[in-house]
Amino acid sequence: MRSSRRSLVDPFIVMDVMEAARRLEDAGRHIIHMEVGQPGTGAPTAAAEALSRAMAAGPLGYTVALGLPALRARIARMYGDWYDVDLDPNRVVITPGSSGGFLLSFTALFDTGDRVGIGAPGYPSYRQILRALDLTPVDLPTALENRYQPVPQDVADMDLAGLMVASPANPTGTMLDTPAMRALIEAAQAQEASFISDEIYHGIEYDAKAVTALQITDDAYVINSFSKYFSMTGWRVGWMVVPEDHVRIVERIAQNMFICAPHASQIAALAAMDAGDELQANMAVYRANRDLMLSGLPEAGFTRIAPPDGAFYVYADVSDLTQDSRAFAAEILEQAGVSVTPGLDFDPERGHTTLRFSYARSTADIVEGLGRLKDFMQRR
Repeated sequence: MRSSRRSLVDPFIVMDVMEAARRLEDAGRHIIHMEVGQPGTGAPTAAAEALSRAMAAGPLGYTVALGLPALRARIARMYGDWYDVDLDPNRVVITPGSSGGFLLSFTALFDTGDRVGIGAPGYPSYRQILRALDLTPVDLPTALENRYQPVPQDVADMDLAGLMVASPANPTGTMLDTPAMRALIEAAQAQEASFISDEIYHGIEYDAKAVTALQITDDAYVINSFSKYFSMTGWRVGWMVVPEDHVRIVERIAQNMFICAPHASQIAALAAMDAGDELQANMAVYRANRDLMLSGLPEAGFTRIAPPDGAFYVYADVSDLTQDSRAFAAEILEQAGVSVTPGLDFDPERGHTTLRFSYARSTADIVEGLGRLKDFMQRR
């Protein structure tokens, strides 16, 4: 049977790394997982309890395409609490994870062949989803001196229909402050490009609060998720905030693409938003893990890193150690029993000399993993 040209997307390499780690675990090896961007904790207790009560009360079915009104209202209230933004709940759209938000955003905003700028290194699925929709991803190579974030000169004269930024970013954990975010919004507006802000790591910040694009403009798409701060990766529920005149556009697409986000996940997500004590306990683990990584990775020999402002990643330049990050990651997995992600996922041109280390798991795992990395590098 024939396949489409649009289906010729690259694999998500971290998933291949996870499969290699799984095979070793099936063979009896104990693997420390520093490859996957998934919290080591489960959903807040209140989320599971709320879902249990709802299931006992009756069957769950479709919700309206935009999501449960109570959840949309609670998310809007969060923007007031976190950012002092007065957000109309009608602009909030509940999505099947942030991935659903990307599909809805790209479909609503762009036509076939449109050029969309994305920072490199950056989340690889941006590039592949754009390609699958017959759009043109335009990598914007970022620099360590700019903390691996795009700057306006990266965007100028690029003939973009859209610009997508992420703060805190994956794979680097670096953030845009208010002047930097405003400058990029203005650079996009100067060439009439739609602005999309991926904010799924908001809440996981260390020395400063992340800036939402909504503090600067209403003329943007903002995408977020319950996967990271709320520790609900497998529940596949997220949200997006769109300009008022785009709500019906997105609603029509969501009705046909997804019908709705999972009802059960929406119930759990609503309860999770009030589980502040448990979520902050998770943050205490990330803080401790971050401190361990920032001292332990250089001790092991990974010295060229951009200290993360948020999220739970460290991105390392390993050009002094290898010119083949995929082979190097495989060597680390096989010999040290530590699973890490080669940078080729995030930067097809320069990722052969970078690695991403995730510290989302337990502190005990991070201590063990760093010890194994140090031993491996000493033997190498």
